[in-house]
This record gives sequence, C-alpha cells and structure tokens, in this order.
Amino acid sequence: MADPKTIEVYESLADRWVAARSAGDKIQVDWIDRQRLGGRLLDIGCGPGWHLTGRRPPTIALDVSNAMLAMVADNAPAARPVRSLAESLPFATGSIAGALANRVYVHLPAGEVPLALAELHRVLAPDGLAFVTLFGDESGDEFRGTGPFAGRLFSGWTEPRLRDMCWGAGFEMAQLRRRRGDGRPSRFELRLRRRFTLPDTVGPSMTMLVCGLNPSIHSAEVGVGFARPGNRFWPAALQAGLVSRDRDPRHALVHHGVGMTDLAKRPTRRADELSAEEYAEGLQRVERLAGWLQPATICFVGLAGWRTAVDRKATAGPQRERIGGASVYVMPSTSGLNASSRLADLTEHLRAAAGLCGDGYRLR
Repeated sequence: MADPKTIEVYESLADRWVAARSAGDKIQVDWIDRQRLGGRLLDIGCGPGWHLTGRRPPTIALDVSNAMLAMVADNAPAARPVRSLAESLPFATGSIAGALANRVYVHLPAGEVPLALAELHRVLAPDGLAFVTLFGDESGDEFRGTGPFAGRLFSGWTEPRLRDMCWGAGFEMAQLRRRRGDGRPSRFELRLRRRFTLPDTVGPSMTMLVCGLNPSIHSAEVGVGFARPGNRFWPAALQAGLVSRDRDPRHALVHHGVGMTDLAKRPTRRADELSAEEYAEGLQRVERLAGWLQPATICFVGLAGWRTAVDRKATAGPQRERIGGASVYVMPSTSGLNASSRLADLTEHLRAAAGLCGDGYRLR
C-alpha cells in the first residue's frame, strides 16, 4: 500500500511542491502519441496535471492527493480527475490505451511494485504502452527523503531486478534508459509494451509461491492462472484451505500470502509446446524472484517443467533442492487433461506443500 506519510506530504505541501518544481519535458507523452494508439491516456500519479497539458480527451488524471487533483483543471482542463491509489486502478480490464507512471511507483516499497504493475497490465489494452520511471540504487534499498519535503518513502532498483520484474509483470521492455542525477538518485526511464501473457501476483508478504508451467491461452485472456474450465487448481486450493476465493489471485496473495508465477511466460495451448531452454531460463528467473521476496516454499504445479529443468527422475512431493532459499514441492498438473490425478489427490498435494511453510503459514 502507498505510504501514509508520503501521501500526507503531498496533501499538505502540494502548493510548495509545485512552486519548487517545473513541468519538465513531455517526452513520455510524445512517445505514446507517436504510436497512434487512440483510446484513453491515463496519467498515474498525475500531480498537478503537467503531463496532460494540451492533450485532447479522453485523458484521465489519477492521483491519491486531493490537493494535487485540485490543480489539474488549471493545467489540463480536458482531463478527467480521478482519486485513487496507483496500485488499485478503478478501470475496466483492457480499457486504457496508454499510461504514464512518472515517479509514482517510487513511493511504494519495492516488493509491492510487481503487484502494481500487474494492475497496470490488467487495465491496458492489448499492446498498450506505458512510460514508467523508477529510481536507481545499487543497494536496492528503500529510503526516506530529506529536505523541504522530508519523510516521503522512496524505493531504489538495480537494473537486473528491474528487468526481471517487468518481464514477470507481463511487459516487453521497448527501451530502458538510465539518467544519472547530480547528488540525487539516478532515474530509470522505461518504455513498456503490454505482452499477451499472465502477470505475476507476488509480494513481500508471500509465504508460498505457486509456480505453474506457463499460462494457457485462456488464462492470459482472462488474467487468472489455472482459469481454463476443467482445471482443478482452484477447486483443490479451496478444499485444501489454501485460499478462500475462487479464481482470485490478488485476494490469495493479499489475504493468504499465496503468490503466483509461471516458469515460462509465453502462453500456449499445451505445455509440451515449450522448449527446454524456456524452462531453464524461467527457473533462473523464479530463483531470483524467490531470493528477493523470500517465500518459505515454492510449489511447482506440473512435473514436466521440473523434470526438464532440474531432475528428469523427480517424483511428486518435497524435493532435495532449494530455490532461492525456499523449500520446493512438486505436484502433478491440475489440468483436466491429467486424468491420472483426482481432485482429492491434488488437494492433498497442496496441503502437503503448505505444510513445508512451517509456522509462517496456517491453512484457513
């Protein structure tokens, strides 16, 4: 969630902040304009609306600060002001053609940015574009700002982690540029294009990470893993007490500490369309993800990927290997095509995987 102290600074000192800043360049808007997308343009964390100046409707200026939104009418009278958190966008799936997120995700703890980008992926139309800026910090640490606007939370990023996060969130990185600052944190400028895939739902509160082989076409279309009719993951997860809402990965993460990702991010009709190289590269990314966010356990759903990438003789159950410091459980595929595993068997596998989490996890 957005940091309350940061929101308070922008709410109480908005006039002083605007007086100390300038509108700056509009390269991010110009880049999106050149793509001739059409449709709605969304400015997330719009501040006083500078980047929407001169833009024709439909444009949306979104900010959590009422004080900032009150200035939008003077700078971008054609924009529709909307008050909302950047990580919870009140728009329909696929309804936004292009988005700006200029130094807004910098105010989230780093571990919460993947879920915010998953939300951005949801609202963007197919092949939608986004211009995102984040701060660089080789330590990757969070810090509090000083000076006249002291107390604001900032998160820093390393380039490798940034690339992993954007790929996991379902974006192709059309360009990454790093601008060095004089006495200030460097800035990453990202030009992103929404890919047809399923974004990760992961975060710092994650106790178990569920890792599928890759999204089905249907899952990528609806934005929910294991969503194809006949797939038994969600019925098994409900029966196991792992989750309390059907086909709601965000709720599973926020309320039960169950995150979701895939070994490979390319959607296919069948998992056997993937190559061994895709599995191996995906396992390396998942290992880095687990090393960063530190779930207690990773449950790999589907033996094929694990056997291809790690141990061709592996059987279902706990594994000797640890991935990113996490214990590993491998279970059979929950696909309806896997007739050899009953719903009761899959439920018991998920219970056993949760059991590896130790005291950090309690079935509901």
